[in-house]
Amino acid sequence: MNSNQICNPKVEVPKGLNLNDKDYIGSLLSCLKDMEKNYVIVMSEASNEDLYAIYKSIFLDLADLQREVYELMFRKGWYCLEQVQEDKIQKKSQMLSQEYQDLNG
Repeated sequence: MNSNQICNPKVEVPKGLNLNDKDYIGSLLSCLKDMEKNYVIVMSEASNEDLYAIYKSIFLDLADLQREVYELMFRKGWYCLEQVQEDKIQKKSQMLSQEYQDLNG
């Protein structure tokens, strides 16, 4: 494991051609992320406030479910995070700030 990674101990799954729990949950997480992105678009194109409210409710449920699935994968050690140095965060922040200023002319 990379020393910059933040991971839990990995729960081992069967190897081979057959799908395992990690495969199914990883596929579910990917699907939920795509659905969230699509609902953002759907909400922005809703034709009235009632429809927008319905889409928003569904979006929030999807976001909660996506978070639960992500946390499950993280707990099982199937999803790792990367620890980033403070100077990299500052550089990225400065770059984004400059881009924002450039857009506003």
